[in-house]
Amino acid sequence: MEDHNKKKEIEESIRKEPDAENPYTLLDLKLTHVEKAAAGIPAVMAAFSDLFEEKAPVRGMRALFKMNQMGGFDCPSCAWPDPDDERSVLGEYCENGAKALAEEATTKKVTPEFFKQNSVYDLAKLDDYQIGKMGRLTDPMYLPQGAIHYQPITWENAFKKIAEHLNALESPDEAAFYTSGRTSNEASFVYQLFAKEFGTNNMPDCSNMCHETSGSALRPTIGIGKGTVTLEDFYEAEVIVIIGQNPGTNAPRMMSALAKGKKNGAKIIAVNPLPEAGLMGFINPQSVKDILKGGVQLADLYLPVKINGDMALLKALELLLIEFEKKNPGMVFDKDFINEKTVGYDDFIKQFDHYNLDELAVLSGVSKEGLYQAAEAIATKKRIIFSWGMGLTQQPNGVDMIREILNILLLKGSIGKPGAGVCPVRGHSNVQGNRTMMIDEKPTDEQLDRLENFYGFKVPRKHGYDVVRAIKAIHEEKVKVMFCMGGNFISATPDTTFTANALRKLNLLVSVSTKLNRGHLVHGKEALILPTYGRSDKDIVNGEIQIVSTENSMGVVQDSKGMLDPVSDNLVNETQIVCRMAMATLGERSVVNWQRYHDSYDAVRDDIEQCIPGFEDYNVRVRQKGGFYLPNAARDKQYFSKELGGRAPFTLTEIPDNNLAPDEYMMATTRTHDQFNTTIYGLDDRYRGIKNERRVVFMNQNDIDKAGFKAGDKVDLYNYDDGIERVAPLFIIVSYQIPEKNTVTYFPETNVLVSVNNVVKESNMPASKYVKIKIKKHDPEVYKKVDEMLYKGAVQKP
Repeated sequence: MEDHNKKKEIEESIRKEPDAENPYTLLDLKLTHVEKAAAGIPAVMAAFSDLFEEKAPVRGMRALFKMNQMGGFDCPSCAWPDPDDERSVLGEYCENGAKALAEEATTKKVTPEFFKQNSVYDLAKLDDYQIGKMGRLTDPMYLPQGAIHYQPITWENAFKKIAEHLNALESPDEAAFYTSGRTSNEASFVYQLFAKEFGTNNMPDCSNMCHETSGSALRPTIGIGKGTVTLEDFYEAEVIVIIGQNPGTNAPRMMSALAKGKKNGAKIIAVNPLPEAGLMGFINPQSVKDILKGGVQLADLYLPVKINGDMALLKALELLLIEFEKKNPGMVFDKDFINEKTVGYDDFIKQFDHYNLDELAVLSGVSKEGLYQAAEAIATKKRIIFSWGMGLTQQPNGVDMIREILNILLLKGSIGKPGAGVCPVRGHSNVQGNRTMMIDEKPTDEQLDRLENFYGFKVPRKHGYDVVRAIKAIHEEKVKVMFCMGGNFISATPDTTFTANALRKLNLLVSVSTKLNRGHLVHGKEALILPTYGRSDKDIVNGEIQIVSTENSMGVVQDSKGMLDPVSDNLVNETQIVCRMAMATLGERSVVNWQRYHDSYDAVRDDIEQCIPGFEDYNVRVRQKGGFYLPNAARDKQYFSKELGGRAPFTLTEIPDNNLAPDEYMMATTRTHDQFNTTIYGLDDRYRGIKNERRVVFMNQNDIDKAGFKAGDKVDLYNYDDGIERVAPLFIIVSYQIPEKNTVTYFPETNVLVSVNNVVKESNMPASKYVKIKIKKHDPEVYKKVDEMLYKGAVQKP
């Protein structure tokens, strides 16, 4: 009887909680033509229309022409680098960068009166697009335990509330400090410094969901967890391989670099389950010739790899390269480089005695003809770049696949020289800078020693929680306070039901944000929203306009100076938020001069210089035209693993077993073109021919026929990992050019299907590109299963 009452109590409480998922409703799907090239006039029109929609046409247009310009501000969207020398006077931004700016420059406001009129329940019934379009946050807000409306709170009382909760913890490890990739170098540095002085390395980071896999693969092999190419290298490359990456949506300015490389003679090979427009062609909106001619072709060769067939494809290329080398010794492999700069070559070559090209072709989903064409393109070239995105990093064997890419480059000697190397395309605009600033749940002893020696306090040495481990720790009530520096945690993370029920157990959830998002509505027992500046906002401290700095995907650190008047006088910048939290929490026990950092970002940079190599004369060099490059031994000196005397190891990997049951499909989540990470700019996916709908599942027509479905049918999606039934209700089937037994859906709508235990080996990232699902005809009773799933998520750990 007691168990029955407990179950009833939990079920009733669940139904009272604000929705963690988007509404299970369909809009009005219209299918248009699938684009063969990206950008062009439609991209310009889409960018400008967002400025009008946000009621900021003049304000936004002024800012657009300062974005990514020297002396201007860094785009708050992706981390693609700017040209080192001259930048286009017409604009150094893309469609999605303009959309990101429009969201910052909006004149629409979310005020205390707004929260008074709208409860968290009412707001959670909206979709993420509607929530995001409400406007900029203007004042700090507090949600007391049991309340359903956020209410105003002074900044002083907000910091007092945070301090009370943090100081009441039995251990500093009962707190977690999450970071979004938009946070500046200065804010990131003081943030990690506070966490360490407080006593924990619990610093889950958005990198734990995007490129942690890249770092885990690269650090032990080439000695650095970053890419090794510059923008100029794309112009000098002979072959560019883009694998698991969609530049047209994820980093549109990359297409300009690809087009320039193509013009200079590069051959481009695209490897992806979907033939994305941004891989196939590019219409430069600043070129009249491109617009009139319909743009330029990008990919010379498209290889339609199966989801997780990449390893078999890479092994097939290596097998063919070995065959070519045997026929023409010394003409394919760089034996001098191999002998002088690598270890493990003989064992690496020996493994290919067991591989068969016919089998590898089947496993990869790519024809033998396509594999031969790709291998022949690489065989006689030395200036080769491999570029990848989350199509690799969010696979269970993503670390191994990236190391397999390195194996190819090591065979060719194609790393640490002009036009050659690795290029992981980072997502958020300073996610790489966050990590450089030691936002890391597992900092190295060298990093900790430098902090300890400079500041004089004993730093925690125990590794902390990454995102996945943090979710589980919160669910187990081992973490009781979570501070989120930006981001939309609930919409970015896997296993939505499990994660939401974990977050609701927190004593306090704090969010530093520019705009309202679902992460503010799925809250702990108490919650705080702290409004802050956007990248484009003018940040004045003690009467002086401040600069911040960021690091792009290619290791360039440069300044960023906002120029828009903030939407409210009650915003506080991220650096000062951290400093005031530190002073309120640590008080006299702190040995750090937080007031000095609060009053001057130059002071922060002075001390970064003392603690992090590569930042000598930081305040001088960051103000130089174009900023400065951080040291990169793999790129600059062909010095790789320190443990191996500067050499790079060949890595032995295996091809995974991807067998599916007859009624199973492999699903990968992706974003629409109207989306950046969890920010939804619109309801279309223009390049893929989708208009006014997000709840779609892309399927191969043969799969649709075999399952007895028709394009346009309504279906429910199921996952059964961990012996738990997860369901994402009400999706529309769209027939698409995709390998058989593969499907693609949008996140965050299908994050609910990604088990918190479905992770990448070594990096522990969610494997959101590798989700086994079943597809069933839509059942109107499915919503009862959703309620059951919510209950199980509350009481059962996967």
